Amino acid sequence: MTANAIIEELRPLGSDGYKRVLRNHGIPEPFFGVKIEELKKYQKRIKKDYQLALDLYDTGNYDAMYLAGLIADDANMTREDLQGWLDKSNCDAIRVITLAWVAAGSPHAWELALEWIESQDEGAAAAGWSTLSSLVSIKNDSDLDLDALKALLQRIGDTIHEQPNRVRYYMNGVVIALGCYVAPLTEMAVQAGIKIGAVTVDMGNTACKVPFAPDYIEKVRQRGSIGKKRKTAKC
Repeated sequence: MTANAIIEELRPLGSDGYKRVLRNHGIPEPFFGVKIEELKKYQKRIKKDYQLALDLYDTGNYDAMYLAGLIADDANMTREDLQGWLDKSNCDAIRVITLAWVAAGSPHAWELALEWIESQDEGAAAAGWSTLSSLVSIKNDSDLDLDALKALLQRIGDTIHEQPNRVRYYMNGVVIALGCYVAPLTEMAVQAGIKIGAVTVDMGNTACKVPFAPDYIEKVRQRGSIGKKRKTAKC
């Protein structure tokens, strides 16, 4: 199956209603408005396909790019592949969802995330912070640099309110991820969240809200799920 063939199959699956929702979230043309449950049917059928994922991403069609992330063979993605995906990304959703998921599952996750968060480009920095959130959700604590993560928590607490709009949201996401998925850092994350307080982010023409990190972490604690890792960042 080729990327062009999949594009033609996706075309009639789009809906005007879902397309309006995506447009409100900043998704640019071209895209058909294919719901995620339809894309997951392709994921179930294809499973992983390194080259097909690259080809789908290169179409520039949002639906195809999202599907590319679902079927990407993360472990085989090169540093150049991932940087290329960032360079070719055309919206936040691709950068902070699709790219972050795939980057987190790659051997280059930590290195690239730290590089991207230093970018002066808002989208790239947001992608870096989102990659960190995905990474800590799937990587064993014994494989994480806890001292470096503590330093990042401190940095977030000291600087989050000075950051660009989208970067603030994904910095806050890292506080939540560390609190929920890295048990040794849960209390530090809660304290960082208290210090930070409410995070103001312009969410555009959507009903999305910025979670208050301590409340979010407490709900996970009450479920008994602190420290439980995910099998994959993709959902």
